[in-house]
Amino acid sequence: MARDLSEQARDWTADFEAAARRTLRQRMDYAFVHTYKPVLDDEPFRAFDTMAEYRRWCEASLPSWLGYGQAV
Repeated sequence: MARDLSEQARDWTADFEAAARRTLRQRMDYAFVHTYKPVLDDEPFRAFDTMAEYRRWCEASLPSWLGYGQAV
């Protein structure tokens, strides 16, 4: 059953008012969601001498769904 627009508007208003009462710390906690990225998150950092070396490493080491490979 579809809700009428006024009920939906009241719900949205209540959500916005609740968000406005949150502290900055709470807003920051809700704003960022960490998602594990295989290989990239396994080491604290990596350094490459050239961009070409970095691109070869990305192509060979990272899953394609991360989007770091060459464009099709």
